[in-house]
Amino acid sequence: MDRGTTPRSFLSIQRREYSPAMDSISKKTFKRFLLGSQGLWPGRRFKGLEGVEPALKLIQGLQLDPLNVAARSQDIAMYGRVLDYEPRNLYQMAYEWRQAFDYGGILFLYPMHEFPYRRAIMPRVEGYSRLKLLRRKFPEAMNQVQQALRENGPMSNRDFTGNGLQYWSYRGRKDTSVALYYSWLLGEVMITNRRGFDRIYDLRERVLPKEYDFTASIRDAEDFFARKTIAFLGMMREKRFRSGWSGAIERTVTQKEERNKLGELYERGVIESLRLEGSREKWITLAENIPLLDRLESGEYPTEWKPVGSTTMEEVTFLAPLDMVSARGRAKQVFDFEYVWEVYKPVHQRRWGYYTLPILYGDDLVARLDPKLDRSTGELQILGFWLEEHAPKDEAFANALANGLGRFAKMSGAKKVNLAGVKPLKLRMYLKQKIKLSPVIANLRSR
Repeated sequence: MDRGTTPRSFLSIQRREYSPAMDSISKKTFKRFLLGSQGLWPGRRFKGLEGVEPALKLIQGLQLDPLNVAARSQDIAMYGRVLDYEPRNLYQMAYEWRQAFDYGGILFLYPMHEFPYRRAIMPRVEGYSRLKLLRRKFPEAMNQVQQALRENGPMSNRDFTGNGLQYWSYRGRKDTSVALYYSWLLGEVMITNRRGFDRIYDLRERVLPKEYDFTASIRDAEDFFARKTIAFLGMMREKRFRSGWSGAIERTVTQKEERNKLGELYERGVIESLRLEGSREKWITLAENIPLLDRLESGEYPTEWKPVGSTTMEEVTFLAPLDMVSARGRAKQVFDFEYVWEVYKPVHQRRWGYYTLPILYGDDLVARLDPKLDRSTGELQILGFWLEEHAPKDEAFANALANGLGRFAKMSGAKKVNLAGVKPLKLRMYLKQKIKLSPVIANLRSR
């Protein structure tokens, strides 16, 4: 980990010429590129409500999850990228300002400008066997829910009575629930708001901003998602492109189509290939990233990444359980940090804890903690804390940890912090003193 990353270092960068392509990059460059392109390093570069939409555009999409142990995963993800972020900001940006929409079997929030491309792909949902079954058994269900929305305005699933079902799993237990779900996947209705995490639906024409009320061509849409498949990960193994693109465009992509599309992207100068230290595979990234990777490989820091607040050396960041930087095996691949979200594991199989979060310090994952917010008392409980073997154990890290805990407590709405799960004792006592004196917690206690 480079301990010299401070805001001052950004001011001394000299411009220079860059090579048009690179042969390979180090793992350190890969790590910094991944963190920086996701807005996590060397610190937050967005601020407040106005910063939520550009943060979403930068990361390409934000996975949504209903669990709210200390805070929801999506709010933790935004807290790590947006200074002074508050959980209500996400709903304000998406549903009041109409700058984003939710979509997908794996639920994501996407920038609103993507909707015309999604809309081109949405008719492919008609091929789903469950939708065909719904139309056969309840042919009027989708028309009925859309007519109810037309007459009554925004409605939630709970507002419909419906006919009971026995075979739809979490998609719903009544025909109207499933009809709403598929009307949403087909783009005929959209989520206009939420009560807690419950979806409130309305007709598309009453939700979608006029400038996005059109459908892109299939060719443009498939090309858009080919590029987005790579942009979402920053860098990806070339052999994984087909599966990612197939999922994005809701159809099976053949090997021949994959070869043709990759060849086209290379020929148009959209992507470049490169090697990653320690990997025998070919990796690809957008060509626009090459100058940035070149700069990082040379040990420089881009001025556009200058933080608006503290750096991650001055204040640690807790990563969300579903953050693409660390979820789905990337923590191991990029940081040599074992991370599995254990929320769905039986208690006896958990190694760390129910809602354990990785801790980013500088450009590395050095620890993890298991937080829980007791909403009846306003106490943020640290149930467990674990340092990696290589983690620093000096005062600078302890101070950065205290700062990070203070900001996380404020974001989650806590009024006090219980550090009982933090070991060693010396660190706990230091944190207790620092957090107690922190203006963040002091302000919370004075409410």
